[in-house]
Parts: sequence; C-alpha cells; structure tokens
Amino acid sequence: MTKTKFTSRATPLKSGLFALALSGISCFGFGSMAAAESTAFRQAVAEIASVNDGVAKFYRENTYSPLWTGADQASSQRRAALLHALQEATAHGLPDQSTTAARLVEQMRNARTARDFGQVEAALSTAFVNYAAMVQTGLLKPSSIDSGMVRERRDHDGAAALAGMRDNQPFAYLRTLVPASPQYRALMREKLRLEQLQAAGGWGPTVPGNKLEPGDTGTNVVALRNRLIALGYMERSATASYDRDMERAVESFQADHGLEVDGVAGGGTLKEINRPVRDRLKSVIIAMERERWLTPDRGERHVLVNQTDFTAKIIDNGDVTFETRSVIGKNQSDRRSPEFSDVMEHLVINPSWHVPRSIITKEYLPQLRNNPNAVSHIQITDSRGRVVNRGSVDFSQYTARSFPFAMRQPPSTRNALGLVKFIFPNKHNIYLHDTPQKSLFKREVRAFSHGCIRLAQPFEFAYALLAKQTEDPIDFFHRILKSGKETKVDLEQQVPVHIIYRTAYVSNKGRAEFRRDVYGRDAKVWAALEQAGVSLKDVQG
Repeated sequence: MTKTKFTSRATPLKSGLFALALSGISCFGFGSMAAAESTAFRQAVAEIASVNDGVAKFYRENTYSPLWTGADQASSQRRAALLHALQEATAHGLPDQSTTAARLVEQMRNARTARDFGQVEAALSTAFVNYAAMVQTGLLKPSSIDSGMVRERRDHDGAAALAGMRDNQPFAYLRTLVPASPQYRALMREKLRLEQLQAAGGWGPTVPGNKLEPGDTGTNVVALRNRLIALGYMERSATASYDRDMERAVESFQADHGLEVDGVAGGGTLKEINRPVRDRLKSVIIAMERERWLTPDRGERHVLVNQTDFTAKIIDNGDVTFETRSVIGKNQSDRRSPEFSDVMEHLVINPSWHVPRSIITKEYLPQLRNNPNAVSHIQITDSRGRVVNRGSVDFSQYTARSFPFAMRQPPSTRNALGLVKFIFPNKHNIYLHDTPQKSLFKREVRAFSHGCIRLAQPFEFAYALLAKQTEDPIDFFHRILKSGKETKVDLEQQVPVHIIYRTAYVSNKGRAEFRRDVYGRDAKVWAALEQAGVSLKDVQG
C-alpha cells in the first residue's frame, strides 16, 4: 500500500483548520491497495454507512469505490468543498457544523490503516448527506411541530446527492443544493445585516410611553426619532417634535409591519418599533427554514396566501399581478387555517354552502335542539339530498355522533361563501371564497373564519384567473352570475396554491417586512430549531 498526501489547489476556504485538512494528511492511493486492504476498507464503509439508507445505497451501487479519500485532485476538491460548506452552515440559519468539521479533520489526520480510511470515507459521506438534507429540504419536520403545519418536508435522496457530488464540480454542485428562490437569497442578506446590527449594539434605546402622535414634543418624541433613524425610516434630524417627516416615517414603518397606517405611534406600533434585533433575526431564520420546506417549482403562475399578512396574491413569473386582502381562520384550535400546497382546478359561481360536519354538530345542532327553526336560512337534507321538514324531526334525540342529516345553504347573496368559491381539492376542505361579511376586511388582524380563506375582492380575483382562457373575463363571469345557477368553471390552466405562514419576508423593493405571529406557530418553530442546535450569535457566516 502506498501513501500520498491530501493536496489541493487554491480553494475559497477561509479557516486555517480547513486548509490543514487539505495538506499534510496522509491517504493511500487506491490503485495500489492490496486485496486484504480493499476488503477492510469496504467493510468499514459498509458498517458505518448502514445507519443512513442513502449513503448505504450509494456505496452498494458504486462497488464501495471511494468518493472522498482518493489521492486524486477530484477527491481533494470534494473534501475542500464539503469542509467549506460545513464552515458556512450558520449562514443558512443551520446548526454550527464547526465541531463536525474539526472531528472530520482530526479523523483524517489520524487515519493509518485501510479500515481507518474506510471509516473516514463513510464519515465524510454521512456528514455531506446530513448537510445536504438540512440546506435543501429543511432541518425540521413541520407536521411534528404544530397540527396546523400539515406541509410535509420533501424527501431527500442521499444517494442522488452523493452521485451529484461525484459527477459535478464540487463547489458548484453544493451551491445548487441551496434554495434558488430570490426570497431565500434576500433572507440570507437580511440575516447577515441583522447579525451585524446586533454585534454593533442593535437599534439603541426603546421608546417609552403608550402613545405618541403628530404635534407631540418632548423626550419621548426624541426617543422615537432616534429609533426611527436607527431603523432606517428617517434621515438624521435634530427635531424634537412629532412633525410631518416623523409621521411619514411612522406610516412607512406601519406599512412594512402589517399595522394600520395612520401615522400615530400607538401601543401596537410602539410594541413593534421596540422589538429588539434578536426578535427580527429569529423571524428571518425561521423564514429561511420555511422557505426550504416549499417545493422549488412554485409554478410560473401561482396563488400565494400568506396567513400572517392577511393577503392573497397571484404571482406570474415572479411578479405580483393581483393582490387582495384576506380573512383567515380564527385563532382557535379547530379553526386555524392550515399550511399546505395544492392545485386550483376550478371555481364555482353562485355556490351552495355544504356545511362542514364539525360546524353542524358543534354550532347548529345545539341551536336546533332548543329551537327547530333555528338557522332557518340553511336547509336540512337527508342522505339522498332531499330537504327535510324540520317540524317532523325531534332534534333533542340526536347527539353529535348520531345526527343523520346534512345541511346546505342555497346560492344567494347571503350565502356564507358569497357568490364565488375557488377550489383546489384537498383533504382539509380548505378553499378560497367570497363572503357577505365585507366589514371584516377593514380590521388590522383578520382571523375570523372557520379555516377557509375569504377574499376581499373575489370577483377581481376570478377575472384575473379567467383572463388566461377568455377574451372578456368580466362579461363571462357576470353572465353566469346573473343566471343565479350554481355553475362550475374549470380552469384550462390549473394553478398551484401555496398557503404559507411567513412573519418575515423581503419585498420586491428589497426592504425586509415583518408580521405578527398570529397563531404562535413561529414560536414553536424557533423552539424546535433551538433544540436542533440553531443559535443566535452576534455575527455568523
């Protein structure tokens, strides 16, 4: 058996630790390995790889040929690329991998026998597959954190990732594992900016008081001025009064944080202004994890509903082409809107509302027991869809389990679904729809529904969808609407729908925006990330 050294040409590594890993570490040339040594190497790889299905599959399919521990330049570059990626893991809001990298370096330095090098080979592959899974599809399993986070983390193919590392330029290939969305890159930049702000002391003193408004003067106004300057909403100024410039700055802040835009720094606005950098940094790291959960192909045209923003948008080739306010599920355990993706197939104009079983048994049956004529605007139907005469039914004899009827509200302007609904069939029975309760869209926090997403401008939303398949979508829509008949309209081009929960994102203008954690889900995500090893530092990456 002959031994050579790990060697490397120039690499982007910054740490002396990783430079050391690429030079002065002994490794053998596999072309001259004896049969016994080859067997020992293979056995060591097989033993360690068995704990990871993807790693084991890769080596079985490749006759246990070395990927990392060869003396050739390609193997050297793979080692360099992996150690560099581990060094930079915190830039992605992932757990610090420096201990893993140092352990690998030490293991490589101490390798002497064929078995030692087999163990190094498997350890490097395992570290690579673990990193690739984290950065590509996320660290956490969403559904294990909160029952409303029904989005499943995408499966990661470790064997395919190792094959990609074998067949491509290593540094370039590792970059392809990172989410390619503009939003992810923008969040990474915002993370770095906030870390540097944190290291520099943050945004300074908080603003005292409960309310400040135009015309006010005094020390609290000066504190507000200084905070707005630090946050980037005002130019440097010596003013001690709540003037028009300060009012405009407060309005801009309110718009960027999902608050009512009135230019008055009330309790809710001051609470958001006074949030520390650490809180915003947590939101950005959580948003990066959530971005990894989404499929890379969102659809050239897709619908994006951000629950915390109370909006629904149509996105065409990355640009927002339509946006409307929305109402989401009430903040109760059985009403919160779930997070998931599906595909919109059709809309229904003049829809009936088939009342969900949970609403029938929890809300309407108790009323019917007391008064058989309660909720009279809704029909009671039997198993064959026939309307039941309420006077012939003794509702008091039924329980939630034994109640044998369904309930249906016919099409009308009073229908709970309004005059149009948008269907993307799913097991959660969630869809987008109109509503007769228009006043709710004026509220700042709009969490009132039983889980479905209500739209402030459902007609215009329909026009935008139908514009792809008819020359005059407005006329097409209203001809059906005026008929009063329940009518299903298939979308010729089905549209992906992504219902997300994002308290931090970067707008197309490049400014970071933040929203409140309406359902408390992000607090749970952060706790899970911390448990997995993610932590805040003054400057990372």
